[in-house]
Amino acid sequence: MNFICVIRVVIRISVSQFKMQTQTLRLTKTKELTFTAVFIALSVYAPILVHYFGGINAGRNFLPMHFFVLIAGLLLGWRAGLVAGLATPLISYFISGMPTASMLPFITFEVASYGLIAGLLKETVKLNVWASLVGALIVGRILIGISVFIFSDEDAVKYALTAAQNGISGIGLQLLLVPLVVKNLYKYFGSSSLFQREVRRD
Repeated sequence: MNFICVIRVVIRISVSQFKMQTQTLRLTKTKELTFTAVFIALSVYAPILVHYFGGINAGRNFLPMHFFVLIAGLLLGWRAGLVAGLATPLISYFISGMPTASMLPFITFEVASYGLIAGLLKETVKLNVWASLVGALIVGRILIGISVFIFSDEDAVKYALTAAQNGISGIGLQLLLVPLVVKNLYKYFGSSSLFQREVRRD
């Protein structure tokens, strides 16, 4: 019952974000690349910190690698989300050995899917932050199941369901915190003249 109550609270708080902006930050290419690099660095080091303080299973429970990739897609658009999603697992593997070599292709595909879909739904479809986030999490799980079905001998449905079950705490935190972080970052950087894209005047 306590678990169900927590999920209900998370959903109610998240749904309250429906009226948030549906645009991504309009930045110059240099600033967009800088922001993307920062989110990649955060995505690489977040799992290291989570594993250090939470133990060996903390990564699959709290999904720290997903957090900043989703923010990159929702805040900067699908290109940044895709780049962050592709680069993060690869850099993490060479730095820390996580994820393992056998899981690296699937984790890379999964995380890149989240960043890409979140950005597409927000930037192209013009959904709000929360709807884009939920859509990315759902479609991303479906795509990782398909990839496991095609490229692995494992039961794809079981894999996807087990991953979702193990990561329920992380999913809850994503639904609660990612929209709030995106909202406040957009509010700060979107209103600052230092970060707005220069408009060409012919």
